[in-house]
Amino acid sequence: MRAVVTAPSTAPSFGPPRRGVELALTAFAVAISVLAYAAVGLASDEQLPSGTAGYGGGLALLFLLAHLAVRRFAPHADPLILPCVALLNGLGLVMIRRLDFAAVERAMERGRAVPGAEAPRQLIWTTVGVLAFVALIVLVRDHTSLQQYTYTAAAAGLVLLLLPALPVLGQTINGARLWIRVGPLQVQPSEAAKLLLIVFFAGYFVAKRDVLALAGRRVLGLELPRARDLGPVLLAWGASLAVLVRGRDLGSSLLFFAIFVVMLYIATERVSWLAIGMLLFGAGSYVAYLIFGHVQRRVDTWLDPFADPQRSGFQLVQSLFGFGTGGLTGTGLGQGRPDVVPFASTDFIMAAIGEELGLVGVMAVLLVFGLVVERGMRTALACRDSFGKLLAAGLSFALALQVFVIVGGVTGLIPLTGVTLPWLSYGGSSVVSNWVLAALLLRISDAARRPAPAPVTPTVVREELAAAHTQVVRRPAPRPAPAAPAAVPAPAPAPARAPDGEQTAVVHRPEAGSDPGTDADSAQTAAVTRPRPDDDEAPR
Repeated sequence: MRAVVTAPSTAPSFGPPRRGVELALTAFAVAISVLAYAAVGLASDEQLPSGTAGYGGGLALLFLLAHLAVRRFAPHADPLILPCVALLNGLGLVMIRRLDFAAVERAMERGRAVPGAEAPRQLIWTTVGVLAFVALIVLVRDHTSLQQYTYTAAAAGLVLLLLPALPVLGQTINGARLWIRVGPLQVQPSEAAKLLLIVFFAGYFVAKRDVLALAGRRVLGLELPRARDLGPVLLAWGASLAVLVRGRDLGSSLLFFAIFVVMLYIATERVSWLAIGMLLFGAGSYVAYLIFGHVQRRVDTWLDPFADPQRSGFQLVQSLFGFGTGGLTGTGLGQGRPDVVPFASTDFIMAAIGEELGLVGVMAVLLVFGLVVERGMRTALACRDSFGKLLAAGLSFALALQVFVIVGGVTGLIPLTGVTLPWLSYGGSSVVSNWVLAALLLRISDAARRPAPAPVTPTVVREELAAAHTQVVRRPAPRPAPAAPAAVPAPAPAPARAPDGEQTAVVHRPEAGSDPGTDADSAQTAAVTRPRPDDDEAPR
């Protein structure tokens, strides 16, 4: 008999995915957004807005769809990223609706035509962004599959960056040439180019990390890279300057080059790359300041906005007044004057939040952004593959830098830029691309948080064998082997036949040292051939 034992299982024991926590936090985010929407309506018309139920129901359906996609196709993803994004997107819709009310009141006071509402269009773009989020979660099951499109992403990203420079498609708005017109829509392709270039940077640095990490000379305590390895940095520097020159946008130029340098530093762990990057960007910005007038105006306005408070410094001055009016707790939703700031729904939406929600509201929004960035960086640390680490780190840093650039410009910390605030500012390209960014982070976090298979140790094997199912099988008796046939003696070799005309004689020769009278069997035998005499020859 023999025992048949099933093999021990090595399947991972999955931990709790915490999708219930994500659902509860997402519902809480929707509730906050609906309450804020109702507060805006009560402050403006002293009654609940007629579309409150529709607004809340639409947000709930959209975010529930996103949650169900994560629950089904990324069950181990981070449970905090989606609720934070939902909260930011909901608050952004509320503030855009608040600015719509203010624009209507301002137009009626001045006897002008009522402008079109931006909140319904932003809700449509939010729907498109959530659908793109769901599509990426469903279609991209493994983030490492994006690595095979490294150079395709690079080509597509560069094409999108160059599209606004075309004379037919490109549109110049507020001095920056960053938009293209596609029918009735205005699209900012740099938002999609940002994601494509991050994918390219991650794949390229994984492949070339060992080469870029080689050290050259040591200067002032820094191990500088070899001169032959400076090509990628110089190329990225030139591309960022091209964006600055052609697009006239300092924010996008800073964003692209900083993402490249930081991801290069993460891949190689060499501080010298950061030093080289800062020197190159500082030199390029100074040259741009000396050459281009729009860069000079922005820098001069940043240095002293009150030098011309009614013209070049009007936007920044009104933003600072708004923060001052809001104080610690703000004037309340619907009770301030954020519409005084030009372009409050796009570049200066943080000024509107600071006026009506105060410093507390601003810090709360920044805390939510910081939480998303922190969860993204934690995903990068936990990811098991190098491509996922670089991709998650690049996406998280891009989000953090974008928030810093726009908030720093609005508060006067750095010069103003044309970068939008993710999920809060009005703009279809921005909200869709940032929903895709959130989907990429969740896909990578699902792979990073999924428990690895337990190692197979002798103790584990013995425990598995002890708990395995055993089946007793009776082995049949062996059959007797068939008898071997009797050996047939080989025939004796025939004596060699002498050629014709020769006679053969057998001669027995005794062995050396033997007695001549011994048996003939012990003698050696030799065949001797003697030529046969011819018949015609007479005997002698």
